Parts: sequence; structure tokens; C-alpha cells
Amino acid sequence: QVQLVESGGGLAQPGGSLRLSCAASGFSFSNYAMGWYRQAPGKERELVASLSVGGMTWYRDPVKGRFTISRDTDKATLFLQMNALKPEDTALYFCAKAKNRFWGNVDSWGQGTQVTVSS
Repeated sequence: QVQLVESGGGLAQPGGSLRLSCAASGFSFSNYAMGWYRQAPGKERELVASLSVGGMTWYRDPVKGRFTISRDTDKATLFLQMNALKPEDTALYFCAKAKNRFWGNVDSWGQGTQVTVSS
């Protein structure tokens, strides 16, 4: 029943920006923490940012100051604004739903959207 559909990925130049979206359905969106993961070829999937109910955020060090996670409760949509992009940000980005209002175990994943940063 839970469905997470990412969009907004694409090609960007170093220093450019992209905004990823995750359309959520099948659950009470405002009552669950949400997050963004990414996975580059040959590497493990890693958590990039998380957003708990109430607006508490967490970011992986390499993206601090460049990425911003947010949500539009009325539209049940999660966002990841990515600025000052670097080639190292190239990866498949996944939207994820936590099991409760605080970030922790993940129980649902989106299909992923590709982000490529290259000149």
C-alpha cells in the first residue's frame, strides 16, 4: 500500500542545483520520519538526509550546507534541494520511509532517481 515515487533527477554541472521530489501515498505522511539515500556504482547505499516529524533534520557531513531536506505535508511530498553539486554526488537517489516519527529503521523505499554531476 505504501508507495514512494521519486522524480527530479537528471544531469547537472558541478556547482549546479537539482531538486528531487518524492510523492508519498498509502500512509499518514505527516506521522512518519522520511529520508533520502543514495548509492553510487560499486558502493553501499548511504543515508544522505533525514527529516523527523516536527522538523528535526540530519545530514551526512559531505552534503551539509549544500543539501536541504523538507516536506510539503498537504501534498504528501518529500523534497531534497541539492545545491553546489559535486561530481561525488553522482548516484541513484532513493526516498525512504521510517517506521515511526523519528529516523531509524526503514520499511519502504522508492524506485530511485538518477543524479549525474558532470562537466
